[in-house]
Amino acid sequence: MTLLAAALLGIVQGVTEFLPVSSTAHLLLVREAIGFEDPGGVFTVMIQLGSILAVMWLYRAKIVHVLRGL
Repeated sequence: MTLLAAALLGIVQGVTEFLPVSSTAHLLLVREAIGFEDPGGVFTVMIQLGSILAVMWLYRAKIVHVLRGL
């Protein structure tokens, strides 16, 4: 994988994560368009994990508030 491919896929993931569209489908489409092979889907899983952690960090105060209310 080149740095350019990783950056492009990261940008696609970041932009589509907060839109009401499938970020996974967009990753698959861009991956096919640039000819990137992702054996086992490891890169896709890691980039989506990064998105999940970023969203959790962004909403950490709300998450803590909800958990305390349980």
